[in-house]
Amino acid sequence: MDQVNAALEPVKMFFLQLGDFMPKLLLAVVILVIGFFVAKALKFAVIKGLRALNLNVLTEKAGVDGMLSQGGVKTDTVGILGVLVYWLVIFVALVVAFNALGLGYVTDLFGRIALFIPRVIVAVLILAFGTYFAKFIESAIKTYGKNVELEDTELFGRLARYTVMIFVILIALDQINIGGDIIRQAFLIILTGVVFALALAFGLGGQKWASGLLSRWWKEVSTDDK
Repeated sequence: MDQVNAALEPVKMFFLQLGDFMPKLLLAVVILVIGFFVAKALKFAVIKGLRALNLNVLTEKAGVDGMLSQGGVKTDTVGILGVLVYWLVIFVALVVAFNALGLGYVTDLFGRIALFIPRVIVAVLILAFGTYFAKFIESAIKTYGKNVELEDTELFGRLARYTVMIFVILIALDQINIGGDIIRQAFLIILTGVVFALALAFGLGGQKWASGLLSRWWKEVSTDDK
């Protein structure tokens, strides 16, 4: 009898451990199912909310959606943000589920991914608004240059736009912890040179415009005096 009990002891231990593990597994499955439906709902809400705020219009005017389309991406920036929110919720659900199972190493891995996704979301928003701002700067410089009859206005506008875009990209990369001090310092040197060139060019253009305005004003005054 003792030999039978000794032989059955591993089987008893297996079923005891299985009985202890099954409720945890069931809880983990429930958490994942709930997380899936919450992720789908939040994705839908985020996309609808951002479209209601006309973020898709901003990214389309900035040219971001066009670049995504040329790169073979079948969705726009708003859709990407919705997908990122979806996966954020999924990874949070995975963290909670694996934590319920007592799998600490897996929980730590998915936790790091879940913490990384919000940085990506912020980086995408920075790129979207930064690209729109860069295009606005280009348009403003071209308009001003034409008003003061500045030569190479198109060139200066594009140069300013690309400079702003480099700055925006560096901020986005820094948000996701990509990029080093050497890249930032090199950009600052380039930015200083571009700003100096633009200031000199528009200073000369503004001087020409002011001189022409004063000449016309002086002619009008002289005519009135006569």
